[in-house]
Amino acid sequence: MDPKDHQQKKIQLAVTKEKYPEKYESEDTIFSHIHAGDRIFIGTACGEPQYLVQALIKFVESNPKAFFDAEVLHVWTLGVAPYMDQKFKKNFRHNSFFIAENTREVVNKGLADYTPVFASDIPSLFRRRLVPVDVALVQTSLPDRHGHLSLGISVDITKTAVENATLVIAQVNSEMPRIHGDTFVNIEDVDFIVPYDEPLLEYKAPNPPAGAVQEIGRYAARIIENGDTIQVGYGSLPNAILANLDSKKNLGIHSELLSDGIVDLIKKGVVNNSKKTIDREKTVASFCMGSRATYDYLDDNPGMEFRAIDYTNDPITIAMNKNMVAINTALEIDLTGQATAESLGRYFFSGIGGQADFMRGAVLAKGGKTILALPSTSENDEISRIVPFLNEGAGVTLTRGDIHYVVTEYGIAYLHGKNVRERAMALISIAHPSHQPWLIEEAKKYSLIYKDQAFIPGEKGKYPAELETRRATSSGLEFFLRPVRISDEHLLKDFFYSLSDETRYNRFLSRREDMPRQMLQDLFLVIDYTKQMVILATIEHEGAEVIIGVGQYVVLEGTLTAQVALVVRDDYHHKGLGTELLSYLAYIAKREGLTGFTAEILPENKHVLHLLEKIGLVVEKKFSAGVYLIEIAFQER
Repeated sequence: MDPKDHQQKKIQLAVTKEKYPEKYESEDTIFSHIHAGDRIFIGTACGEPQYLVQALIKFVESNPKAFFDAEVLHVWTLGVAPYMDQKFKKNFRHNSFFIAENTREVVNKGLADYTPVFASDIPSLFRRRLVPVDVALVQTSLPDRHGHLSLGISVDITKTAVENATLVIAQVNSEMPRIHGDTFVNIEDVDFIVPYDEPLLEYKAPNPPAGAVQEIGRYAARIIENGDTIQVGYGSLPNAILANLDSKKNLGIHSELLSDGIVDLIKKGVVNNSKKTIDREKTVASFCMGSRATYDYLDDNPGMEFRAIDYTNDPITIAMNKNMVAINTALEIDLTGQATAESLGRYFFSGIGGQADFMRGAVLAKGGKTILALPSTSENDEISRIVPFLNEGAGVTLTRGDIHYVVTEYGIAYLHGKNVRERAMALISIAHPSHQPWLIEEAKKYSLIYKDQAFIPGEKGKYPAELETRRATSSGLEFFLRPVRISDEHLLKDFFYSLSDETRYNRFLSRREDMPRQMLQDLFLVIDYTKQMVILATIEHEGAEVIIGVGQYVVLEGTLTAQVALVVRDDYHHKGLGTELLSYLAYIAKREGLTGFTAEILPENKHVLHLLEKIGLVVEKKFSAGVYLIEIAFQER
């Protein structure tokens, strides 16, 4: 804040004190207006009025019979929460709409309450007095010359609590930024003012551990496209995703939470909100958890707009954003696509919060996508977060219809429109390798997948994610090259039946018209990556991955050579795709210590014969039994 502006607001505070002396009573007088059984709302997260809360506790300690059975309402407490101490159990009972780390144990011991509700619905509870607010303890900025106080970094449900409370007590703090949007409360609507400057609470996510979290961030960033409007949560995993978006352009923000990571992207120009459908040119959020530097950036910034949570989190409002992408995390997901973010079995962990609002809003948006990101394991890889079914008692935060993409450090599973068998196989393919055999057996046991589903456990069957790469040909064709996964059965089946009779004949040296799943498994899907490789060339078409080419090799027993084959979809012939596939297979084979390829090619397959010679490898060609026998050595001519 500009020093001159700060001084002017200090002067304005003095003016209001002269104009409204009745609002500046002693703290004992102020708190004496709280009655037994009152419901006391406290501002959210980093916006919590810490001094007010401590002053209230001191009042109760000095006046232990002043009131009893008050209910403390919170969305989330990050700071002081002394009212949960059991010595105050006759005075206070905590009731939270979201469980934070410092309230988790008391809730699970039955010493405090948790109210499960969509975040977007909480203001309605206040307005309809299904959950009445008798007292609101909030924190605001200094007043402007019009007598307006800004709720700053905590608008969320705080604004509605202020509007519906019988008694409003505001801690006016010069550290609170003045933020544009639906943040203002007129001093006329505040019953008591307590001027007290103190640093705002700050939130810093734990530094992400090397490996898994960064990989998840890298995979999730692939899904986000230039011009998307995004919502993202808090913590090291969302921060890792944001850190991988530096190369994106024209992103927009419509989110419940604003974090340091989002502000970093704004400063870099990655986020400019220029493509948003609604609230264009504005970063829209409901509350902020971040650093002092972020709070300073928000202060009087016309590009920022904080709105009440029944606007930011309204699925209908969210759905108005074209290309809306909701990115959230979970504790567990089962093989059918149900996820919990709020409880581990019967143990309450967090809450419904806003992720269901955003995931459903994004599903409804034109071009919208939902991403659920989570590490594949917990407890030092001992526990799989991908499970056959959610544990008994777990809350289903996201249903099977809410999730499009699931991302772990082992890749991306696309669930939207997939049947249960396809979902199960996709999720198993991105589970931790040490838990995949168990998941396969459990899925078979409960008939989620084929009873005869083959699987190669251990390192031999571990998906080699490092071989994923993007390529482009000289003709301008852009595509993605990746190893095959055990979940690719439907993609490969569709690819096979998209080929012309001639192309199938050239590839398989037969006139076969079918590709039964057993053959798909044996030839392409269930492979030992140390002895064979199948590389898929894919593109995205209307949001779905489509195979346009397949290259493979199989190491010949007892040799350092492998038999190679490739096939390209007819409408992608003569575009350079075959050259790229063969060159990449040769690169992988050489990396694995192989010295050459062999191939069997029909004489009429002149294109592939030419291709083998074109890529510049040593080729020996013999004609026998109606086919050319080709030997390719990995050495320069």
